[in-house]
Amino acid sequence: MAPRDPEATKARIFAAATREFAAYGIAGARVDRIARSAQANKQLIYAYFGDKEQLFHQVLERAMVDAAAAVTIDIDDVDHWVDQHIDYHRDHPEFLRLMLWEALELGADGASGGEARIGRYAAKQAKVADAQSRNLIRADMPPAAVLLLMLSMINYPRAVPQMQRFLFGEGFDPESMREWVKDAVRRMVAPGE
Repeated sequence: MAPRDPEATKARIFAAATREFAAYGIAGARVDRIARSAQANKQLIYAYFGDKEQLFHQVLERAMVDAAAAVTIDIDDVDHWVDQHIDYHRDHPEFLRLMLWEALELGADGASGGEARIGRYAAKQAKVADAQSRNLIRADMPPAAVLLLMLSMINYPRAVPQMQRFLFGEGFDPESMREWVKDAVRRMVAPGE
């Protein structure tokens, strides 16, 4: 019999929990399904991660850290910034789903991450403010508004993909939105004359 590897077990649990929460949210997720998928017992899940909501917060925090590490916060090249964000959300659909479950089930007051999350967004806002000070991005809008609007243009089509089908019809390729989103973002953040 092979010796137990707690780190490998935790990694399997984490991967299974990510899939489960992305699919079902907190209320719909089942610890027994996570355990079965991770080939671990339920008691280990509680021992390693606490209750189901604590596990969700840890899964979402890891997803946010992974996303932050994967995409640039340097906004000097807006097209590159948009491309990286679109690519990340395309390749990691679970991330946006976890964020939506957080909003639906926990609301703003129960959101994950606290100070660490605020710090990540503050760093992004600082990059926007720096680009504004160099007249690369319009300066008449607060950095937070710039980020929120840019992320909204990138994420909304992925958050509610049914809208694309209703608006464009069957067979619409979501990738064709990329150039339109980049153009809209460029126009929105263009500095004034």
